Amino acid sequence: MTTQPAKYKKIVPTIDAHQHFWDLEEHFNYRWLEKPELKKIHQTYLPEHLKPHLDEAGIQYSIFVQTQHTVEENRWALRLAEENPYIAGVVGWINLVGMDCEDQIQHFKQFPKFVGVRHITQDEPDDNFIIRDDVLNGLKKLEKHQVPFDLLFYVKHLKHVTRIVKHCPDLKVVIDHLAKPEIKTQRMDNWRVNFRLASTFPNVYCKISGMVTEADWENWQPSDLQAYIDLALECFGPQRCMFGSDWPVCELAGSYADVHAAVVECLGKLSPTEQESVFGGTAVRFYGLDEKQLG
Repeated sequence: MTTQPAKYKKIVPTIDAHQHFWDLEEHFNYRWLEKPELKKIHQTYLPEHLKPHLDEAGIQYSIFVQTQHTVEENRWALRLAEENPYIAGVVGWINLVGMDCEDQIQHFKQFPKFVGVRHITQDEPDDNFIIRDDVLNGLKKLEKHQVPFDLLFYVKHLKHVTRIVKHCPDLKVVIDHLAKPEIKTQRMDNWRVNFRLASTFPNVYCKISGMVTEADWENWQPSDLQAYIDLALECFGPQRCMFGSDWPVCELAGSYADVHAAVVECLGKLSPTEQESVFGGTAVRFYGLDEKQLG
C-alpha cells in the first residue's frame, strides 16, 4: 500500500462549536437581554463582529447556535451562514411538540448548513420538560432524520440524559456548557455523578463552553475551570469533547481571547492529536461537517 505524501495529509479544521448572533433590529424576542446584569451584551452582534476574534485565535470556522424558539431565526441564521463562509453550521430550533415537527425537520435538512437543533430547556418551568412523552416523540423524529440535538441543561437536568438516550439510542446529543456546574463556588458534588453517568453513553458528547459565566465574572482564573475540564476529558475523552466560546455571552466575564486562552491552558497536557479533536475534529464528527460546510 502506498503511503500518502505528507503534503496531502488532511488537516483538521479549527472550529468554535458554540457561538451566537443577535440583531436588536430584527423582530425577535430579545427581552431576556434587558436584564440589568446583561446590560454589557445588550447590543447587536453579527458575523463581522466575530470574525476578528476567530482570526486572532486561529479559529477557521464556527457553529451558530439558536437563541429563539422560532423557525424564523433559522432562516435568518442560514442567510448569514451563506453570506459568511466561516459559519460552518447552524444549530436551529424545531417545534418538537408541533404537529408539523417532521415537516420542519425535512424542510431545514434541505439546507446543508442546518446541522442540528436546540431547545432552551434550562428556561422551561417544568424541570421534566425534556422527558415529556410529546417532547421525546419529537426527539425520536430528530433521531429518524439523523439530526443532532444540543442539550441546554442546568445541573438539575442531567439526570434526564439516561431517559433520553434509552428512548433515542441513535440520537447524537451534546451537553452544552458541561450542564453549567457551579464553578463560582467550586462545587462538584451535585454535578459529578450524573455528568459521569451521561458520559457512559457513546452517543453523548460534551461542549467545553460557557464556563466563565458560571465562574466569578470579575475574578475568575483558568485554574477555576481546570477541575471541570479535567473531569470532562476523563469521562468523555477528547474524541467527544468540543470547544465553544459561547460568544458573545462570554463577554459578561471575559473577552473571546480570554476564554480561548483559558481553554488552551487547561488542555495543555493533551497531545496535539487530542487537542485537534477538541478544537475541531469532534465538532466535524458530531455535526457531520464536510466540504459542503467547510468548503
